[in-house]
Amino acid sequence: MELKNPIIPAKQQFASSNGPKELDFKAICIFAATGFFLDSDTYWKNRTCLGPGQKHWLDEQGKLINSEPYFQWHYDPGSHSFEQALEEYTALLTNITRNQVKDHPVILPLSGGLDSRSQALVLKGLDNPVHAYSYSFLDGYPEHKISKKIAEQCGFSFESFIIPKGYLWSSIDDLAQINSCYSEFTHPRQMAILEDLKAIQGVFSLGHWGDVLFDRGVPEGTQEDEVMELLLYKMVKKGGMDLANKLWKTWDLEGDFKSYLVGRIETALSKINIDNLSAKIRAFKTSQWAHRWTTTNLSIFEAAHPITLPYYDDAMCQFVCRTNEDFLADRKLQIAHLKQSPELAKITWHANKPFNLYNYHLNRSPINLPYRILNKIKRVVDEKRGHKYIQRNWELQFLGSDNDKLLKERIFSEDFYEFIPKEIIKDIYHNFTNKDQVYYSHPLSMLLTFSLWNEHFYTP
Repeated sequence: MELKNPIIPAKQQFASSNGPKELDFKAICIFAATGFFLDSDTYWKNRTCLGPGQKHWLDEQGKLINSEPYFQWHYDPGSHSFEQALEEYTALLTNITRNQVKDHPVILPLSGGLDSRSQALVLKGLDNPVHAYSYSFLDGYPEHKISKKIAEQCGFSFESFIIPKGYLWSSIDDLAQINSCYSEFTHPRQMAILEDLKAIQGVFSLGHWGDVLFDRGVPEGTQEDEVMELLLYKMVKKGGMDLANKLWKTWDLEGDFKSYLVGRIETALSKINIDNLSAKIRAFKTSQWAHRWTTTNLSIFEAAHPITLPYYDDAMCQFVCRTNEDFLADRKLQIAHLKQSPELAKITWHANKPFNLYNYHLNRSPINLPYRILNKIKRVVDEKRGHKYIQRNWELQFLGSDNDKLLKERIFSEDFYEFIPKEIIKDIYHNFTNKDQVYYSHPLSMLLTFSLWNEHFYTP
């Protein structure tokens, strides 16, 4: 059987491969550090995740016979002007969206960013009925208010949700089945409203990965000898190296973890034949992050309704390959497109709040100091009233006595100790509880993920 995987697959597909059925401890260490597996890695040595932009041949038993790429990321900009690139981008996003949603009603998750806002502008010009929604954390920044303004400007029906504390515990086993424990468990807020989403009619139009394709691959001025440090900073989560090193030593693996991770990254980068550093790192991020992290939790949306992803489309990837990096940098194309609708462009850009697409360049000190001071005062007052300001997913899941009780029930288990030693679990939990919650939130989340995988999928 031949299987052709898209450049950015919307679904991970797996196959058995040669080798014994043994845990791939090195791959698991990378997962522990970063929150996603690299390349075709899985929990098992004899199981592989089929790579993006490749053709794969499988036998009747689903065993991988061979793979070969049909697409290579490249950078081949033409001589088009910015105006020509903008025209092509606008037409491409419109046509891809139209072809994907066809005549179905559309469900549009809206945020205060640019990707979903760009989709809203396109969908506004189509005939499909659109129901938009957004969510904010309980006691967090009310991002749904920005989304509501976007929906109202486009004439969409709109629904807002507040993500409550401890939302995951009642559906955590369902999540394990949905994403097979290939992503850490504190990120998918969609689980809090999955039943609400099922009640809406239509197909999803999701804006995932637009922010990577249409921005710099690396910060301006980055030199080649700085790339590895930058990638490690971006890939390895706080506390992730600590957990990975503990597991590496426990499993008595050869060498040291950081050297192994650096070697894996260097090997992956060497396969991308692009001289332009920004374009090369974008290609690396897309073939790794998009495929092994972002795609994983698309399955949650798909558990409610069919999904469409305009920025995942092969034609969009090919457009990026032939577009001048200066046009992609700093979201220039997306901003210029959105300015074709001044009322949409005037709505707050969440990443640069309280500024919008016309004045976001003012989001710097000392100009933004009044907003920052007022925001800080409000947060201090709210916290004195007992409303801790929530900024991160894990705060909803791990903080408070009820959450703590349910967390300990999951990670302190005799069965789990056979996979992850009790000493490591106790150490990470103690450090989170008594030392630094922010630093140890990721390793704690990974332990929770591993405990669910051990319960649902580990069969020695």
